[in-house]
Amino acid sequence: MVSIVIPTHNRDKWLRHAVDSVRRQTFTDWELFLIDDGSTDDTKAWASSPTDRRIRYIECAHRGVSAARNLGIRLSERPWIAFLDSDDEWKPDKLAAQFDAIRRETGRFRICYTDEIWIRRGRRVNPREKHRKVSGWMYRPSLRLCLISPSSVLLHRSILDECGEFDERYPVCEDYELWLRVTSRFPVLFVPKPLIVKHGGHADQLSVSRWGLDRYRVRAMLARLRSGTLSYQQTIWTRQEIRRKALVLAKGYANRDKPGPARAYRHLAEACDPGETRLWTGLAPRG
Repeated sequence: MVSIVIPTHNRDKWLRHAVDSVRRQTFTDWELFLIDDGSTDDTKAWASSPTDRRIRYIECAHRGVSAARNLGIRLSERPWIAFLDSDDEWKPDKLAAQFDAIRRETGRFRICYTDEIWIRRGRRVNPREKHRKVSGWMYRPSLRLCLISPSSVLLHRSILDECGEFDERYPVCEDYELWLRVTSRFPVLFVPKPLIVKHGGHADQLSVSRWGLDRYRVRAMLARLRSGTLSYQQTIWTRQEIRRKALVLAKGYANRDKPGPARAYRHLAEACDPGETRLWTGLAPRG
């Protein structure tokens, strides 16, 4: 029924908890692909001989989380796909609750996500208002930040067939980029129950180690504009958010004494001004 993909890189200690949370699922019709993205710790020694025949360990060269997830997608054959990051965990009824919610909607949704519990450096923290989850057509709120955690998602394979896989050119914000493609075309069902536990704040998280994540979000939005697939209203929303983020990035680069990127983002913001009639389709500023 469902193929689960866990990408991992040097997270042996976290991975054990993630896998255990899959094995505790009350919904049992699953297969799990552990995609080892070139780990150099004890991951292989522990994971390469699983005792559960539903679990497959796949070792590959280190190419990043998107390539690892995509490999799992291509190896899987079941109609539904779920993702779980190796430092996250599922509650035992996660999959069962999602399938129940999808069935109740009688075919209206092909993608579903859940609420979540956040743990930062061992302590539970409350999400801010800007992280409030929504259901239905959610392209506009998805522009500001990534509302959908990969670990919370259950989607039908046809979504990826129509929208494509994770873009391996993104070192971070690869999930944000994919969800923009998806939410611009499909409604998303939200299950308002915290069914995943996200552990954050550790040093190896890519979102922690990189400054200016909005650079990649701007790049993703520009790609949506260039695709020519957005509606008129979606185009307006996208330009508005590019302008907002570009102004913030311009200020950030100016404060870091990098006038070239600062100037480029100011020009980008000007091109997305509501009074500007031409559609910006140039490349995202670099830096």
